[in-house]
Amino acid sequence: MFADKYIQKNKLEKALFLEPVSSDTGIIVVIPCLNEPEVVKTLDSLEQCYLPQCQVEVIVLINHSEKASDSIKKFNTDTYGEIMAWIKNSGNNEIRYLVSKPLELQAKWAGAGLARKKGMDEAVFRFNLINKADGIIVSLDADTVVDKNYLTEIEKHFQSNPVQVGATISFQHQLEGLNEKNREGILLYEKYLKYYKEALSFTGYPFAMYTIGSAFAVLADAYVKRGGMTRRKAGEDFYFLQNLAQQGKVGEINSTRVFPSARPSDRVVFGTGASIKKWLAGTEDLSITYNFQAFVDLKEFFQLKEKLYKITEQEYFLLLKELPGSVAAFVKDDDFYKKLDDLNRNCSSLMVFSRRFFQVFNAFVILKYLNFTHKKFYQKSDLMLQIQKMEN
Repeated sequence: MFADKYIQKNKLEKALFLEPVSSDTGIIVVIPCLNEPEVVKTLDSLEQCYLPQCQVEVIVLINHSEKASDSIKKFNTDTYGEIMAWIKNSGNNEIRYLVSKPLELQAKWAGAGLARKKGMDEAVFRFNLINKADGIIVSLDADTVVDKNYLTEIEKHFQSNPVQVGATISFQHQLEGLNEKNREGILLYEKYLKYYKEALSFTGYPFAMYTIGSAFAVLADAYVKRGGMTRRKAGEDFYFLQNLAQQGKVGEINSTRVFPSARPSDRVVFGTGASIKKWLAGTEDLSITYNFQAFVDLKEFFQLKEKLYKITEQEYFLLLKELPGSVAAFVKDDDFYKKLDDLNRNCSSLMVFSRRFFQVFNAFVILKYLNFTHKKFYQKSDLMLQIQKMEN
């Protein structure tokens, strides 16, 4: 079976769910659920979806830290009962729902990453039982609703793009019921996400994408080869998808949408909920962002990357004089030549070097560069002004 080694390595021999897997199963939607009051709304949304050709399963992984408060543990227990009652009364038997009783996660790792990992690992386990390497694992959240064509468009996308290892899904945050400040904040946050993605593309970085935990899908085999979901307590989606992109093409599904919550949250230290909470508290200004000039500078560096192939240290430091000061200072501070030298030692041709360059100067390094330059060279500036600069 395609995932035997992964299952053994990650000690997943014991399944969470004993229900047999239909050989027709092609999509498994994974929903981590912690202290979530609107998970039934998410299930209602899935229930209203048009059905794809394959069988669909939905895994709801109710979880909390072993050190969670008694009130959260009770809420999760009540949530389990609520979902089971919903399945009994509302489920149409066309979609199979698998719901875990509240799982206690090790306090050291408890968080969004580990919960998502456990659910997606279980999806791999179930696909492995039917040796379905091209089974689609879909990541969703328990406060998110979806378009009616959500399942059919995901299935269609992977049928039409068999070489892709994963795909992001178009999103639009829920606006209904928000106060004016919350609404303003989430609209600014969405503009920032679009700006950041398009600015990365402008530099020539080939793996620019949205990294929203409730808005992506991955093939089971690619998930295994990537090493599974990270256990990070926040940003697990960013790290997973950027690493997945190094493995193969991650496409975009724009023919359907997910609608994540725009509410404030303290469950993670960064991301949508955390940013909105800080915005409402007045501790983060979502109307300012990275100066576009920092991306312009980075583009100049990326355009010179072929000159870095088999470059000597002396030639490298001469080349730095051709770069914008922001980039030259960063690569010196980051001791980038050591990484570059190691890359050159392991590349037999310019073609291989060019492909692997962005495995070294990746999205994590770019983020580090942006934070470095905005301490020493640039100031964050008005978001709408930076968007205008980019579009002109």
